[in-house]
This record gives sequence, C-alpha cells and structure tokens, in this order.
Amino acid sequence: MKKTGLRTDDIAGHLPYLRRYARALTGSQQTGDAYAAAALETILQEPAVLDQAGTVKASLFKVFHTIWKSSGAPVDTDTTGIEAAAQARLAELTGNTREALLLHTIERFDFASVGEIMDTSAEEAQNLVTIARTEMEDRLSGKVLIIEDEPVIAMDLEEIMADMGHKITGVARTRASAVALAARERPDLVLVDIQLADNSSGIDAVHDILDSLGRMPVIFITAFPERLLTGEKPEPAFLISKPYRGEQVRSAVSQAMFFASTETL
Repeated sequence: MKKTGLRTDDIAGHLPYLRRYARALTGSQQTGDAYAAAALETILQEPAVLDQAGTVKASLFKVFHTIWKSSGAPVDTDTTGIEAAAQARLAELTGNTREALLLHTIERFDFASVGEIMDTSAEEAQNLVTIARTEMEDRLSGKVLIIEDEPVIAMDLEEIMADMGHKITGVARTRASAVALAARERPDLVLVDIQLADNSSGIDAVHDILDSLGRMPVIFITAFPERLLTGEKPEPAFLISKPYRGEQVRSAVSQAMFFASTETL
C-alpha cells in the first residue's frame, strides 16, 4: 500500500496498540479486533483516509474511531453476569469520555491529537478526560494485589492505588508469594509485572490465581509488552508499558475494574 510514500510498514508498528485500544474500549478482544479489522479494510480500500490527522498513528486511530462511532458505539445487550453489569455502568457514563480517557492516558495522545481523532477541539478533549476520571473513579473501589519485584515501582503503585481509594491486599515479588497472597485475601484486581524476582513469570502467577479464584480484572505493567502484544494468542485488554505514567495506571485501573472481566487473558 502506497500513498504519498506511505507503506504498510508505516502502520504495522501501530497495529498492536490500536488493538489494545479497541479491546480496552469494548471490553472484549473479539469485538475490539473486529473493529480494528474494519479500520484496516477501510485503509486498504481507500489509503487517503490516513491523511485525516497529523501522524500515521493518529490517522489510524481516527479511521477506527470513525467506524466505531458510525456503528453507534453499540452495547452488547445479550451479555449476562459480569459483562452485563459492566455494560450497564458504561451506559451511565457521559458520552465520549471513555474514548478520550483511553486515547490520552493509555495511548499517550496529547489533547490536540485526541481532538483530531474524535473530531472535536483540544479543549473539549481535555474536558472529556477530566469528566471520565471523575465519573469512573467515583464509582469503583476495591482490593488490589500488586505483583512487582522492583521495590520503588511497587511503592509507587501502592501510593497510586491508595490515592484512588483502593485497599492493597499485598505486594508479591515472586509467583509463589503472589499465589499465596491471593489465596489469603481475594483481590478485586491484580497489577502484575511479567518478569519477577526469582525469574518466575507474572503471567504464570496470574493463571494460577485465576484458576484458583475465578475471574478478576488484571493489568500487566511491563517493560516487555511485545511478549503479550503478539496477535497470536489471547491478549490482555489492559497492558501498560514501562516506564509508565501515574495517569496511565489510574486510567487502566478504572477501566479494568469497570469491566471486571479477564475474558481476554
């Protein structure tokens, strides 16, 4: 694909992050991937659409967002249980706020780019992010297990969670200690790194916990996002790359607890 020198390589590097955004937005890997695929099909048929915003990444997200909005940003009314409860909460939020929050805090677009993607002003984009943070953080609080072997990062995450009103059930540095802490007090959410102190795996720790205790939201915070954003197997809906920003963590925690689903793991 070429358009003013544009090649498929120019968008390939952004695709894992578009899929991440789509999953976080919809709460489902299957639904998110369907919208991401539709965006790519549009680009293949009409490459000029990538000129809609200032950068290739912003243009790619704008194409996706146009499709998402034109479909009415539908809510799946056939879901039950946890997903149904999450969708009910979603329907109560101010329109466009979650999209703006994810674009700014997780995907790291500035407010001007968020405005371009959402076809609004930078000022309105900033206002939407503020509303989203307030509405989502005010609605949800719970117990959080942190699985992180770096003490400074673990302390920072503890401070962020406490500031959001969440209770810390414990901090684990290894797979075994993570499983033990989760068994002692079931968390409502898990923050986890991939590589732990004894070279054990945070991914394995999460699977052990979910197998034992059932479903709960999980957020990976890792310096190795490529190990999870492969497109070859089920992926986490919530993935933050190190080094992270505090607002990324706050946004992901609010989103993850809002959906309260690990169906994409």
